[in-house]
Amino acid sequence: MGRFDHRTVLVTGGTGGQGASHVRAFHAEGACVVIADIAEETGRALAAELGERAMFVRLDVTDEDSWSAAVQAAEEHFGPLSVLVNNAGVQNPAATVEDTDPRVWDRIIAINLTGAFLGIRAAAPSLRRAGGGAVVNIASTSGIGGTAMYAPYVASKWAVRGLTATAALELGRDGIRVNAVHPGVIATPFITQPAAGSDAPISDFYSPEPFALPRLGEPSDITRAVLFLASEDASFATGSEFVIDGGLLLGPALKYPAAAA
Repeated sequence: MGRFDHRTVLVTGGTGGQGASHVRAFHAEGACVVIADIAEETGRALAAELGERAMFVRLDVTDEDSWSAAVQAAEEHFGPLSVLVNNAGVQNPAATVEDTDPRVWDRIIAINLTGAFLGIRAAAPSLRRAGGGAVVNIASTSGIGGTAMYAPYVASKWAVRGLTATAALELGRDGIRVNAVHPGVIATPFITQPAAGSDAPISDFYSPEPFALPRLGEPSDITRAVLFLASEDASFATGSEFVIDGGLLLGPALKYPAAAA
């Protein structure tokens, strides 16, 4: 018996480093998973690998009609949604506010923020039909503290926090919980490969050495939190924010000699 037996789970950005990790874990816990992404070849291959309890839907998270079609396809194939994971997100090329192209700003906000808004809007009726469920929004530690050179990304993730709190207040009486996860620096292509229009990946400028836990995070570190929040184990948690960053936001950890034996 898995925690998500007979539950329908839709994960946006489901082919990426974190997204695919979430998809595989939900599937392993018995869920029927909907891999929602624009990367059709990769998404269909992942669905074929996982088998009959998995399907791919092409989803442009910035498009309302695309969302409607994705939720409809999920319901027709597996039944109403029990879980929505708003995982899709993109990073902007490093630039000061003054040097940021407004078109870049619009794109980042559209995917990272409007995508989550449209997702909750489209999924809420389906979650009600399932008798309730959970929404997990993937935000970022950049949405708690500022990060120079990444204003569009930071602004989008700060706004996801407000969206999470508001949706939690509005949907709680329907048995729908809404929470946010704030990953730190996670070892995925999002970090290790350059953003579109950028020459170098974020990992070139980031060292985990000062963290209390001096390593980059792994997708599984975030996935375990997502599964917890989506499950009945978190039945009394809504409107909450879960930081998983190895201590990044705590500030530098001082080096000290190990205690004498």
